[in-house]
Amino acid sequence: MNDAWLQSLEQCPLFQEIAEADLRVMLACFMPRVAGYKRGEYVCLEGDEQKTVGVLLSGRLSVNRETLAGNKMVMATLSPGELFGEMAAFSGRRRWPASVAALEASEVMFLPVERFSVTCADSCESHASIIRNMLGIISRKALMLNRKVEYLTLKGMREKLCRYLMEQSRSQGGTTFTMDMNRNELADFLNVSRPSMSRELGRMRDEGLIDFYRGSVRILMPEQLLRYCPDNA
Repeated sequence: MNDAWLQSLEQCPLFQEIAEADLRVMLACFMPRVAGYKRGEYVCLEGDEQKTVGVLLSGRLSVNRETLAGNKMVMATLSPGELFGEMAAFSGRRRWPASVAALEASEVMFLPVERFSVTCADSCESHASIIRNMLGIISRKALMLNRKVEYLTLKGMREKLCRYLMEQSRSQGGTTFTMDMNRNELADFLNVSRPSMSRELGRMRDEGLIDFYRGSVRILMPEQLLRYCPDNA
């Protein structure tokens, strides 16, 4: 394994709590393929057969889908250490659910899907750990998708923002907290445009409901935010 890739792999949730020595052994067991891509080159195309799960080692990738009208919709931008293709890999359909393209010169490690469903001949603990990690990743993403569906049922921008802010306040145990997403990620999660979301946050600050600086938020009038939350969130 190239030492230059080690830092990216250690950042990937798929390899959490796996020591470097064990990681090297485990990768030898998985026999991954590494490929390089130029800017603008496609890593995979939506609908193509999927036999692997990808981990970005270097560069940046864009995950895109095409609408029925033929317009490209950017679903995510990936940084080194991030995983892609894991949700569809075990669905039985085995087709890439979206296209992935290189935004700059990038290197990707591909792990064979079938290696996740069986333990290696040596029954190494690192192999078992990566399977557990993958189950955890898929479970968290499923919960996130379920949570996103709940937000899609909310009609207004303010309702969505108040629901999210009150959830963050409760999960972090106070009215001052750091959001778990940046502005772009939050806009994507709420299925709204970032400029419109930023304007609404500004209006809420001007009305004295909240205050914020970068990723930090302070709820000044929680009872007012609760009024916009269906069933009091």
